Amino acid sequence: MALYTHHLPAWKREQVEEIKERFAKYPVVGLVDMHGIPASQLQDIRQNLRGVAEIKMARKTLTHRALDEIGGEAVEMGEHISGQSALIFTLENPFKLYKQLELTKTKMAAKPGETAPEDIVVAKGPTSFKPGPIVGELQQAGIPAMIEGGKVKIRETKTVVKKGQVIDAKMAGVLAKLDIKPMDVGLILKAAFHDGTIFAPETLAIDETVYLNQITLAAQQAFNLSVNATILTPTTTETIIGKAAQEARNLAVEACIYEKDVADLIVGRAYREMLAIAMKASEGGFELDESITQALAAAAAAPAAAAPVAEEAPAEEEEEEEEEKEESGMAGLGALFG
Repeated sequence: MALYTHHLPAWKREQVEEIKERFAKYPVVGLVDMHGIPASQLQDIRQNLRGVAEIKMARKTLTHRALDEIGGEAVEMGEHISGQSALIFTLENPFKLYKQLELTKTKMAAKPGETAPEDIVVAKGPTSFKPGPIVGELQQAGIPAMIEGGKVKIRETKTVVKKGQVIDAKMAGVLAKLDIKPMDVGLILKAAFHDGTIFAPETLAIDETVYLNQITLAAQQAFNLSVNATILTPTTTETIIGKAAQEARNLAVEACIYEKDVADLIVGRAYREMLAIAMKASEGGFELDESITQALAAAAAAPAAAAPVAEEAPAEEEEEEEEEKEESGMAGLGALFG
């Protein structure tokens, strides 16, 4: 904690007290970097944040003084003060504050000496430039250019500045002519203070799509676990009962238990097995009954007929047709095995 032994002039004391009062009033306080923001854009940012957040600019020494007098964890906020810093106060939570400040950013052309915030890529393709000195300027900047169809064309996509590298004057000029604006200009949140905790910007930079997908996956896995562990809940009860009914039906079919709901499934399965045996027998040279031969031909012509039988009982108007199929199947079994 810094020690202040000199007396503050009245106007400085007022600013310190104002910062302290806002710290007490607002649950979330952020420290933002305002470097490079034009005055006109700053006015727009203030307008966009009206009703959401309040910006307070003060000298760094006065901000340090206020933080020291507040004490506690707030003092650590002073470690993030550098350059053209300002305080921002809001009733929103730190994550919403970060997202709101990200929305205030706009793209601007790079100035000589600035650091690339990300890889700067020039895409291949035609430009709006006519042949002239621009071709040499592009090539001197390391951008492969040529003349085609009376226009200057970039021959291949190329990364001209790596993230973290300084943009020199020549490159800045070329990027401006190509209307490439790599610089994010806006309030950059450097730290946020909430309930005694200081949040770094990387902690607040949440990809909502990723989190939503993770929550969705977790919900699906919880649902599957509940079903497989037979944990009855309002969400899973219907699925668990349906699963139990299906397993009971499959068991009855496997064990050939002739109950009303599964008899048709058992007969259908036996019929398909009969056809499989008949096909093997035919391939081995055995002569088959004409009805079996016709059944094999029908199965070969319509493979969709081998699809699983629907779980629901056939409607009344289809019962006669189903009975005929069952009788035909039984007759086929008798013809095959004598």
